[in-house]
Amino acid sequence: MTSTEAVVRVEGLHKRFGRLEVLKGVDLTLHPGEVVVIFGRSGSGKSTLLRCVNFLEDPSEGTVEVGGVRLGGGHRTRRKLAQIRQLRLHVGMVFQQFNLFPHMTAVENLMVAPLCAKGLDKDAARKHALEMLDRVGLADKADEHPIRLSGGQQQRVAIARALAMKPDVMLFDEPTSSLDPELTGEVLAVMKSLATESHMPMMVVTHEMGFAREVADRMVFFHEGSILEEGSPEQMFGATRFAETKTFLNAVL
Repeated sequence: MTSTEAVVRVEGLHKRFGRLEVLKGVDLTLHPGEVVVIFGRSGSGKSTLLRCVNFLEDPSEGTVEVGGVRLGGGHRTRRKLAQIRQLRLHVGMVFQQFNLFPHMTAVENLMVAPLCAKGLDKDAARKHALEMLDRVGLADKADEHPIRLSGGQQQRVAIARALAMKPDVMLFDEPTSSLDPELTGEVLAVMKSLATESHMPMMVVTHEMGFAREVADRMVFFHEGSILEEGSPEQMFGATRFAETKTFLNAVL
């Protein structure tokens, strides 16, 4: 993949739930090393976009391409299910809720997917899992169960779990929204490190505008299922073109 090729390419994406159209023809690309922050009101389609990129939701129209795998909506045939599994190997996703297996230790949570999806042997999977926990500052918590971890630590384990699959892109769906303010910083610090030190391409749905100002290469404002405007943080915080964007930013800053 060259530096000019998109890691993620979304074209003409529509998503309907019955008569409700949540996404209305979204076009968006993510390039190598780029951090795109997606923001907007609740219900504007931000999380649905991420779920379509990872095919947790099937598009109603349009296509998504990740890691050279290009897919649209439609019936999930056996061939398409195999293609979705292939696409997901390129994508790490972190949700609002941590979704850790409560009966497994932190390191065991990280080992599950590499063992099952990539066929790693147990020793190799554990070694890599420990490296990923160290990367998020939790090497000393490897053998702890989630119940013994703070919310911030659990979310960092969830990030490490996504990284354990060696994805080409990371998707973050409001990863700090369920955390107390004092725990938010430790999660954002890990995300910042991924962006600035590892140059991991990231699509981040968040209301953390301080993170966006500091880390984002591009900000994308969603309004009623469409991208109303996008630009650099300097453009967004300095001279937005639309009243809706300005009103939203004034409310969250």
